[in-house]
Amino acid sequence: MKITDIECFVLLVPDFDAEACSSAQDNIVVRVHTDEGLVGIGETDTNPWAVKALIEAPGTHCMGLGLKEMLIGEDPTQAEALWEKLYIGSAMNGRRGLGICAIGALDMALWDIRGKVEGKPIWQLLGGAKQPEMTPYASLLPIGNTLKAYRKSLVEKAKEAVAFGFSAIKAEVCIKGPYSHMGLQEKDEDIVDIVAAVREAIGSEITLMVDVAYTWHDFKEALRMIRQLEAYDLFFLETPLPSDDLDGYARLADATGIRIAAGEWLNSRFEFIDLIDRGNIDVAQPDVGRVGGLTEARRVVDYARDRGRLIVPHCWKTGIGIAASAHLCAAASNAPFLEFLPAQLSESKLRQELVEDEIALVNGRIPLPNRPGLGIELNEEALQRYQVK
Repeated sequence: MKITDIECFVLLVPDFDAEACSSAQDNIVVRVHTDEGLVGIGETDTNPWAVKALIEAPGTHCMGLGLKEMLIGEDPTQAEALWEKLYIGSAMNGRRGLGICAIGALDMALWDIRGKVEGKPIWQLLGGAKQPEMTPYASLLPIGNTLKAYRKSLVEKAKEAVAFGFSAIKAEVCIKGPYSHMGLQEKDEDIVDIVAAVREAIGSEITLMVDVAYTWHDFKEALRMIRQLEAYDLFFLETPLPSDDLDGYARLADATGIRIAAGEWLNSRFEFIDLIDRGNIDVAQPDVGRVGGLTEARRVVDYARDRGRLIVPHCWKTGIGIAASAHLCAAASNAPFLEFLPAQLSESKLRQELVEDEIALVNGRIPLPNRPGLGIELNEEALQRYQVK
């Protein structure tokens, strides 16, 4: 079997809001074609136009080869070997950032093909299930451009998620800092107030995580507020500091009983090695597409496992990435939760429409996927409707 072509689709919802704190308004979807008719699907969560250009651009020398040209003619079932080929061949203009994201989308599609060739779900190819089912958490991003509206929206969404069957939720409390929602710049104490309101709304039996989206500038500023959040029994606090403040993360992790989580933006296992060893985080959050695909995500899982850290993959895109995350978690012994926002609870049209027969919530859990490969199909009509021509 040989790879014959690679298609890249840039998708965009027509009513996107450039000020919104949601990357689910656009997407890059890749399809890898073979000479035997099998097609693999992948996606990554970053600027779709840039990734399309990286995949399709030709190379001019052996250190800056094009990703598509390196894959044409290769055996698609050899995902791990092809990952190394792509990484080494594009190292001068890739190696981190967008280059790894582009490899991640392609790698995801290659694993999809291998699963279809062998007639197995990907988790079986990753070493088999380490858990009989997975526990999802609902990742809740409120709407509203005032503090009152934001708080009301988040509380209502939390109640809705619990009614839907979730036993765990994550509250996106992005009201302060560089990525504050709709331009809000509220006080630190307002973050605590919102977390208290959500905890009161869902009760003590529901697991609660909180994402503050890189709100604080330094360790001491963050710790002052985290001390106040400790009363609300958080499973983890996500991205309290900038991604590159590894020493700040280490000091924070040592100073609080709340697990500190980070890693959604990181590219490759090498950045996670730094985050885990130097940053000393408790919960690593690789995004399968951004970290370099399932090949690289599995390496991060194993590294975290060997150092006694948890894995909770980041996933804020469509059912493609959700499926990849589910297969990764199924094969991981250190992944207690899976980020999962059902189409029914999402405002994103791409999240609602792009994938058919996607992974579903059953009695508050996600069963092991049983279809070959990723186990999902694209909605061709939605793919064409949202494609940027």
